[in-house]
Amino acid sequence: MIKKRFVLSFPPQSGDKPLSYHLVKEYDIRINILKAEVYPGKRGSLLLELHGKVVNIEKGIDYLEKHHVSCEPLDKKITHQAEKCIHCGNCTAVCFAGALTMDDSWELNFDKAKCVVCELCVTACPLKLFNIDFN
Repeated sequence: MIKKRFVLSFPPQSGDKPLSYHLVKEYDIRINILKAEVYPGKRGSLLLELHGKVVNIEKGIDYLEKHHVSCEPLDKKITHQAEKCIHCGNCTAVCFAGALTMDDSWELNFDKAKCVVCELCVTACPLKLFNIDFN
């Protein structure tokens, strides 16, 4: 069993299908919705944490993509220009998920697996080194 986070982008025509139901019932995947931006009749985005067997998650992602839902691993949607970071710690002060921390040598650590795409780091960083492509 593994946990993986994906950003799902779906077109308006997929809004009438019970996609999450099929992930649970047909593929035995537990889902946790971490963030959602859904606009009726327009595109929408979800940040999902999927928990299940690797093969089931792969089949579930394949099912979603066959229904025109784009599925990208979360870490591909987040960029941090670490080489330009001055390790001020501003981003750690707002990161309630614990994805951004300072180690004993006052270096910034970014654990993308813990990120919930709240986007607070984007505004907290004085050098604007974070970019999150949630849409």
